[in-house]
Amino acid sequence: MSELNVVSISEAQIPAEPFEARHLIGGSWQESADGAVFERVSPSHGTVVTRACKGGLKDVDAAISAARETFDQGDWARASGKERSGFLLKVADLIDRERERIALLETLESGKPISQAKAEIEGASDLWRYAASLARTMHGESHNSLGSDMLGMVLKEPIGVVSIITPWNFPFLIVSQKLPFALAAGCTAVIKPSEMTPATTVILGELCQEAGIPDGVVNIVLGYGDPVGAAMTTDTRVDMVTFTGSTGVGKAIVKSAAQTLKKVSLELGGKNPQVIFPDADLESAVDAVVFGIYFNAGECCNSGSRIIVHEEIAEEFIQRTVDLSREVPFGDPLDPSTKVGAIITPEHQNKIDTYVREAVESGADVRLGGASLSVPGLTGHFYQPTVISNLKNDMPIVREEVFGPVLSVLTFKTLEEAIGLVNDAEYGLSAGVWSENVHTCLEFARRAQAGTVWTNTWMDGFPEMPFGGVKESGQGRELGKYGLDEFLEAKTVTMRIGRTRAPWVDPRDR
Repeated sequence: MSELNVVSISEAQIPAEPFEARHLIGGSWQESADGAVFERVSPSHGTVVTRACKGGLKDVDAAISAARETFDQGDWARASGKERSGFLLKVADLIDRERERIALLETLESGKPISQAKAEIEGASDLWRYAASLARTMHGESHNSLGSDMLGMVLKEPIGVVSIITPWNFPFLIVSQKLPFALAAGCTAVIKPSEMTPATTVILGELCQEAGIPDGVVNIVLGYGDPVGAAMTTDTRVDMVTFTGSTGVGKAIVKSAAQTLKKVSLELGGKNPQVIFPDADLESAVDAVVFGIYFNAGECCNSGSRIIVHEEIAEEFIQRTVDLSREVPFGDPLDPSTKVGAIITPEHQNKIDTYVREAVESGADVRLGGASLSVPGLTGHFYQPTVISNLKNDMPIVREEVFGPVLSVLTFKTLEEAIGLVNDAEYGLSAGVWSENVHTCLEFARRAQAGTVWTNTWMDGFPEMPFGGVKESGQGRELGKYGLDEFLEAKTVTMRIGRTRAPWVDPRDR
């Protein structure tokens, strides 16, 4: 479409040969036991960018065995916080050194803009440094008020072997929201990245080795959910599973992990609302809404895809949003000016388009976009920036996670109605409010059923602040001290001081 800002193919060079990805098991880079491999084709450029070993049950068994033996018999779980912190800081420095290489592979595998990928790699190294600080400040509790002859202690101990299963939309950033915190706690890990974006996790494994993290602490098995992910959630030698991905898969993991009652931490989907009140700074709100829906092509659990705007300003808001959406650079993700790249697969692009077509058939109005996007010089999968209004709250496009650059707009009259719309959802990951009235913002923050509430901003995150959802958006928290606590068990130790315990059975009573 001529009215959109489309970035044609750039002159950036694509690697001549695919990245070769193998499993990391017990410190050794290995091919699959059965020799199987798979390839990843770039969603933007249509070329094979990664050739990876396709893991099977034997590979998973070997990786879990290595992690279990290392945890039970190795030094990692018993190392001091200072020692573990030192290793994590080395990894952070190496991530910074390899930023360009990591970002290029992430862009080619996922279709995200190269500028965004570089920023995410910077954020990932910051997460490793923050986790390193937690490793040195981890502590338990002591209780000296239990009586003159009693002392109580609560020890914090690593939970054990952790299965880490990560998605395709932020492969390097999300593994960095999990792995360094697990390592800081003293756990060992088996990681399965998405089969669509395995390369950058393999590079992270290389950096962990270069940093000197002992063999068997970090293990990586490449492949598909069945059989790799399934085995990682049911094996009795695994103590915990942490997963980021769809709500449907999260439910399946909970069911599988229940067989051994292992701990499960889940960061799942969202249908995240932003409520725009009449007194909002409309220019800032529109800019944040446009960012929130098109960032990562909308393929983001935190995507602000559900706008609830006051009816008095709805038409002005929609028009401003449409006008700004036309200015967003969509196209070749290797061009530094691009802000929105490709859709991850043609199947997912069809899914996005189906949501839009069904909404139109039900009476919705497409104010912008609503179809695939042609990028000159590229054969990949792209979708137009899309804004849809005249929606009803029971439509699938309003209630379900579209995971694409599609903005749904509803209207409201009162605060009560707005909060009702916000909470009338299966998800509860994040929510936002735009108003100059602090009382409105605080009431909204308290009543919104969401793990995170942003006020006059959207998607600002910090390593110090916990992240996670309620309802069908997940359980558990990542980041902050809560992110470390997920990988720790509390052990109670009660001590009697001196020989003051009265006998339960006293022979002198006979």
